[in-house]
Amino acid sequence: METRADIDGLMHSLGHCFGDQELLIRALTHKSRVFEKVGPDGDPSCDNEQLEFLGDSILGFLVSEELVRRYPHLPEGQLSKLKAHLVSAQHLHTVAQDLCIGLHIILGRGEEMSGGREKKAILSNAIEALIAAMYLDGGLDVTRRFVLGRVIDGHGPVEPNPALPLSDYKSALQEIAQTLKLPQPRYVIVQERGPEHAKTFTMEVRVGKELVARAEGVSKKEAGQRAAEIMVGRLNMQEV
Repeated sequence: METRADIDGLMHSLGHCFGDQELLIRALTHKSRVFEKVGPDGDPSCDNEQLEFLGDSILGFLVSEELVRRYPHLPEGQLSKLKAHLVSAQHLHTVAQDLCIGLHIILGRGEEMSGGREKKAILSNAIEALIAAMYLDGGLDVTRRFVLGRVIDGHGPVEPNPALPLSDYKSALQEIAQTLKLPQPRYVIVQERGPEHAKTFTMEVRVGKELVARAEGVSKKEAGQRAAEIMVGRLNMQEV
């Protein structure tokens, strides 16, 4: 459990002193901890998954806002690539490591034993949850300062770079479908398996009636990205 010194040190690193520190604790609480304490039907408001869901949208908005402000003449494709890099799990994992978030994550014993404090998915999701917690506790300006300082400029000012690797395949697929005048992609979870705290998801993406791709992941987000990556590859090869 976090001590007073732990909480104060983390709030200093985040640049925000939480009025509601329960929000901060919730943002750090992985679902494995709740599962082990209260079982698979535990209250979803006790772990950080809902905050992660909200933080993902807030992060996307704030990154888009800042990129448009900085680069008003940059084409949409390059803006999308920059954004995809900044909101990617790999980049957020780096942000989490800089903040030593792994030391503060509250895990169940199973995740603790399997190295959960170092897992990219857990740490990157925690950053999104913390962004949502800051927004709910301090508002948009507080959150914007964190995103600007830690996510966008944490390793020096971000600059347009055509060589950046593509990491947001869902956005890429949406753009390709629009360019090719195809229906917008539709995603659906077709299977979930495994215990509640360690599920594997199978996601299906459809573009129109004929184009279908499926992929698995340890989160819905990961499964969706992998399915989109497969579909992007197919569309590029077929040159529909």
